[in-house]
Amino acid sequence: MKRNCFFNPLLIIMAILTTVLTAESCKNDKHQPVIGKTQIQLADGRLTPEALYAMGRIGALAVSPDGSKIAYEVSYYSVEQNGSHRVIYVMNADGTSNTLLTASGDNEMAPAWIKNGERIAFLSNNSGSYQIWEMDAKGGKRKQLSFTDKSVDGFLFSPDGCQVLMVMGVNNPLIKVTQYEDLPKATGRIATDMMYRHWDSWVDELPHPFIAPFDGERVSDVTLDILADQAYECPMLPFGGMEQLCWSPDSRGVAYTCRKKSGLDYAKSTDSDIYYYDIHDGNTTNLCKQDGTEDLNMGYDVNPQYSPDGQYIAWQSMEHDGYESDRNRLYVMNLATGQKKSVSEHFDSNVESFIWNQDGTGLFYIGAWHGRLSIFRTDLNGITSIVNDDTCDYQSIALAGSNMIAARQSMTSATEIYSLDIAHNSATRITKENDHIFGQLDEVKVEERWIMTTDGQQMLTWVIYPPKFDPSQQYPALLFCEGGPQSIVSQFWSYRWNFRIMADNGYIVIAPNRRGLPGFGSAWNEEISGDYGGQCMTDLLTAVDEISKEPFIDNDRLGCVGASFGGYSVYWLAGHHDKRFKAFIAHVGIFYLQQQSVETEELWFTNWDLGGAYWEQNDKTAHSFSTSPHLFIDKWDTPILCIHGERDYRILYSQAVSAFNAAIMRGVPAELLLFPDENHWVLKPQNAILWQRTYFDWLDRWLK
Repeated sequence: MKRNCFFNPLLIIMAILTTVLTAESCKNDKHQPVIGKTQIQLADGRLTPEALYAMGRIGALAVSPDGSKIAYEVSYYSVEQNGSHRVIYVMNADGTSNTLLTASGDNEMAPAWIKNGERIAFLSNNSGSYQIWEMDAKGGKRKQLSFTDKSVDGFLFSPDGCQVLMVMGVNNPLIKVTQYEDLPKATGRIATDMMYRHWDSWVDELPHPFIAPFDGERVSDVTLDILADQAYECPMLPFGGMEQLCWSPDSRGVAYTCRKKSGLDYAKSTDSDIYYYDIHDGNTTNLCKQDGTEDLNMGYDVNPQYSPDGQYIAWQSMEHDGYESDRNRLYVMNLATGQKKSVSEHFDSNVESFIWNQDGTGLFYIGAWHGRLSIFRTDLNGITSIVNDDTCDYQSIALAGSNMIAARQSMTSATEIYSLDIAHNSATRITKENDHIFGQLDEVKVEERWIMTTDGQQMLTWVIYPPKFDPSQQYPALLFCEGGPQSIVSQFWSYRWNFRIMADNGYIVIAPNRRGLPGFGSAWNEEISGDYGGQCMTDLLTAVDEISKEPFIDNDRLGCVGASFGGYSVYWLAGHHDKRFKAFIAHVGIFYLQQQSVETEELWFTNWDLGGAYWEQNDKTAHSFSTSPHLFIDKWDTPILCIHGERDYRILYSQAVSAFNAAIMRGVPAELLLFPDENHWVLKPQNAILWQRTYFDWLDRWLK
């Protein structure tokens, strides 16, 4: 799991991508027209906010058991209806015979092949809540399989096809909603401990995994909650999905991810474990903490997967409790001996996701390295090699015979599905979801630059150039400040922080992988903790200073933008930039670190990165809180736009309000854009268009 406190819009593991798409999806009014692919004409060959929201967004994919077909989902958006609609396609593994299977007004998603590949199971909200349905590979003979009282958030059929694992919400006993029967319209909630709200909502319900028999025709109404009477969550909020659970190959049990903590203990800890639940005897075993090896698995342990022969189970593991941006290792456990070890020790970066190879002798994984999410392989002894290191980000991988099927994106192209010839290290695109838009766009150049930092290190900085770039002309430039704070500036495609649309608006974008980002070794990644205002900020200034030496950059028209920790960076640089910049934009940034340490919901962020709460007297806290941007407001002298969502419980909107008010009181030109119905991101189509228009209006006002 990646740090999500100061979040990159990427995020960029599939768990995060799936959750984002789920959050953006809406239950469409059956009387509204179905939202489908939008045709749009671009007059000047440049990307627009409206074109971004005319794009289909490829989501989850599933390869048939024989590797011959691929089912996948796409989300379409309507700015007019301010909503989205998810559909399912199927195609041959080479991309031919691509067919839309679902064309109703219902949201239908999460395809999975069942019954030896003869049928496709999926989720549909046809009945008002999400339930499991099935259809044939042509979209016909549709049939509802589950009829649960609660909406089904996700499902996994057992290997023998006789059971199904379903995630559904249960009431959270730690939250008191209704106190008095004679006050039925009272809306107050009473909390007695931490974690009463998370990400963007109150935690009234907890996701629990249920097991139900399946006779091939209907999912039984009799279900077994494997976390019955436990106030824990599985999958883990807010981003966990079905990748956090798996069936054993013999269908006897379920391995699942859980952090068995609540309240303050939960808020301070990242110590989740992999558990095995045996359906036959009802026993639960913690696979991470047994036989005296507890000290090896004290951080996040997530996403279990059994080897095809059932001899091993693998998962992603972090070493330290409370450090969510710790190196994500790939662990493998021998189920016969109980021995477990990391098989990614030779890869000094994060394993983002993984799959087993066909015979269970090794694994493929997506890893963060040098500004890319590339594909690697490892055997069970940890011998690692790279499979594909194109200038792109791979988002998910699955095997299809001897080939691999992958979702892939880059700074210049949205996600499409590719077929990879593993033996020959070649990739062929097999979907054309957004060719109707990209075919109208001019080419945009992305350049990889390595820059010497002030302490003698090499820093990768991406430079994105406007279309029809003319080196004899001068252009305004933007310094992009990454969030995370430990999220790689990779080849991600974002529908908000989109480098291509910035370039298409005439800006050169400077996007450095400053200190504190993964993909350049653990030492580089860890240096930011406890030093928010230190070398990482110097690296940002080094990047803009070095690239701005180019004659085609106008040094009188430099802007600085960023979100989350990138927003903190903007607020901090506003008091330290020595008049380099002529405009700032901070989205969901931290302005007042002392307040952040007590108002965020996941305390491990501030405990690890800042040393604790502001009243805890130690060298780390003393240094950390001395870097709070609010302490340097007397140096602010440059126009600033502050943006925030009022449903952001990770970094509260009071941070943006405080920064904006302080700027106005200082006489600094400023604007404040608040979204009452958005969280750490901006997900609703009309709000997203408003965001883009406000963003470029502000930059154009001061830089053009």
